[in-house]
Amino acid sequence: MAQLSYREHAAQAHADAESATLDMVRDRCLRAEAAWVAMAERQERVDKLRAEREGVPAGPALLQDNE
Repeated sequence: MAQLSYREHAAQAHADAESATLDMVRDRCLRAEAAWVAMAERQERVDKLRAEREGVPAGPALLQDNE
């Protein structure tokens, strides 16, 4: 079973928020989306800095593989 990337988790949380009928559930999903986006951004930043430190060019393929 393949793991979802942080961005995919964020998209799922956003979709869940849009389909939620209860305000509390919608708010929880939106908070989850924000958390997943923050984790994705952090991972992308770490990958970029690691690539720079190791002298490997950080292209989109590197970032997509490690989301």
